[in-house]
Amino acid sequence: MKIVVDCRIPFIEGLLEPYAEVIYLPGKEITNHDLLEADALIIRTRTLCSRELLDGTNVKFIGTVTTGYDHIDTDYCKIKNIRWINVPGCNSRAVAQYVISAILCLSKKYGFNPSDKTIGIIGVGQIGQKVERYARLLGMNVLLNDPPRSRNEGEKNFHSLERLQSECDILTFHPYLEKEGPDKTFHMADKIFFNKLKKPVFIINTARGGIIETSALKNAIQEGKVIDCALDSWENEPNIDKDLLKSALIATPHIAGYSLEGKAYATRIVLEQLNTFFDLKMPRFSPTLPVAEESILKIHKNTPNKISSALLYVYDPLKDSEDLKKKPDQFVELRANYTLRREYKAFRILNAKETDFDILTAFGFQTPPKAAENKGPETYRE
Repeated sequence: MKIVVDCRIPFIEGLLEPYAEVIYLPGKEITNHDLLEADALIIRTRTLCSRELLDGTNVKFIGTVTTGYDHIDTDYCKIKNIRWINVPGCNSRAVAQYVISAILCLSKKYGFNPSDKTIGIIGVGQIGQKVERYARLLGMNVLLNDPPRSRNEGEKNFHSLERLQSECDILTFHPYLEKEGPDKTFHMADKIFFNKLKKPVFIINTARGGIIETSALKNAIQEGKVIDCALDSWENEPNIDKDLLKSALIATPHIAGYSLEGKAYATRIVLEQLNTFFDLKMPRFSPTLPVAEESILKIHKNTPNKISSALLYVYDPLKDSEDLKKKPDQFVELRANYTLRREYKAFRILNAKETDFDILTAFGFQTPPKAAENKGPETYRE
């Protein structure tokens, strides 16, 4: 058996070698010739699984360690009976964490309290649901827009795009990229979309760049319809619009979902599916993650905005934004060499008030059990 693997996928090296010949290659450089005798392909978004790449090969299984799958020609796979899988939700906590940090950075620059704002979440899948949960923990008013879910579940919990355009202060995008059909999302945020806004808004995009039409967003910023934005996904990546890069408070190289926990989870799920498909009888993969650097956060009584401070301590996107703005032509390199950050659950909180403990625990932080708050680090929940 032969498996071709993107060499940038973490935690995977050494796990498949007892069961197959494994070839590690940069995802962008995998060719049709490399796959002629391959039974399986494990990739990221860097590998375009087109007819040209797959035609005439022996590939029976494709696993992508990503939420999205628009880099896979699923119609061709169906014709050729190639099993493909993605990992929806693998990076959902990391992306939601990014969105919350972006909101907090915007709130600091523009002097508003998130609890005074209404956020519109467009696309309420696994990521959107976590963004909703975190936003409510910050006390925000939340409006949800998801036409497929609204049709399937009823309209009770969902709202029209027009209502979001009328009432929201912040709009964050989380749908799949659909280029056609009744739920088309390609360029959903176009000139018409921005013209329907009833008041100036903040825009956050961590989904796919093509959801927002670049020229329309630039015009909306110039016209004051968009106050500012946080952009992790861009049209025509990696050839991003330099003017839009300069105008956005937060501009990052598509790394919102790049957490160590998320990557480990994605690798595990793909390996489990591969194991089942080929009946390899592999043992369950359970990665041991390192302790987060400076993982104990002490909250002092004079710490301002304690919740916000704790959340931004874990991740502040302005550093990643600064790196891209300094080196806009190194989008690919910055993404490829990105140091995976940690999620809330990798951090422990000391000295917070009980109400702060409750909120931070809801975000995922480790905190001392209430009955043993003064007994020291050994009492902490893992």
